[in-house]
Amino acid sequence: MQGKTTLKTLAEILEISPSTVSKALHDSPEISEKLKVKIRELAKKEHYIPNAMGRNLKSRETKTIGVIIPDILPHFFAKALYGMEAMAGEMGYQIVICISNESLKKEIKSIHTMISSGVDGVVMSLSQETQAKMQIEHLLQLKKYGIELVLFDRVLSIINCDKVSINDALQAEQATVELIKSGCKKVGYLTNILNTSVDDQRKQGYQDAMKRYKLRNRVIGFNPKDEFPAKQINTLIAEGKLDAILAANELSAIMTIKSVLDSGYEIPKDVSVIGFTNGVISANFRPSLSSIDQHEEEQGRLAMETIIERLQGKLPKEPLDYKLRTSIIHRETTRHE
Repeated sequence: MQGKTTLKTLAEILEISPSTVSKALHDSPEISEKLKVKIRELAKKEHYIPNAMGRNLKSRETKTIGVIIPDILPHFFAKALYGMEAMAGEMGYQIVICISNESLKKEIKSIHTMISSGVDGVVMSLSQETQAKMQIEHLLQLKKYGIELVLFDRVLSIINCDKVSINDALQAEQATVELIKSGCKKVGYLTNILNTSVDDQRKQGYQDAMKRYKLRNRVIGFNPKDEFPAKQINTLIAEGKLDAILAANELSAIMTIKSVLDSGYEIPKDVSVIGFTNGVISANFRPSLSSIDQHEEEQGRLAMETIIERLQGKLPKEPLDYKLRTSIIHRETTRHE
């Protein structure tokens, strides 16, 4: 099936008028129950979804881009969203936002919302549950309705679309190497974003660096809904098994610093810390956090520019895979030679 099924499509199949189809789908008393059932069954079979926004009949464009993100609270997604909205406005588009809350079910519902709203394209970062279960059938629905897709940050290679992200493995490896070269030999990797593509890559980069220097790797994972593993971390420090932590995101890094300081250890003398995402908290916390700057606003702007240029036919046929360069900002939580 190519393109989006319309009222006219259903009407032509049943050899009735589009107005009769519309009335039946709106449960009008003018239409018999038997015909209503027949029309509804056909609508379901043909994947008909009512267009809530009403596309321009001539251009079939709404100048609207759907954005689906896992969470609005983390600095990364907030800044990426800011970049998207700014770029969309500059290019004459508006955005509609849905939040999946790391839920596959909510992500599927968000996709249906975008289809029914008649958006021209969707920019999204996959939910944790979607990546854990590797269920992408709902994303394939977009193509059936002629809706373009761009993935950013959390991406999957098996999805044939444009992608915007950073080289997470390389950045994690480089950050780990810098910790090792500063004198840390017992570096741990701390993560609360398990079962995501970015976590898999960051973990791999960390492990590659530790293997290169023939050091033992130690991965500490926890669910953000569960208690922070402060006891485990402080026990490892006390036993001389941990002198540095590469944190998968800003929140876990800040929680690490607080836990270590509360236990009477000094940063970076006893424990060095680097976290992904250079947020406002990272710069203003005391001690200030050394961070891997993911250039989140730039990611958001590039993702939005890519979807719009794809819609405008300005990009090559084959999907693009952008990898943005990042940098490490050293502050007070890492040792300086």
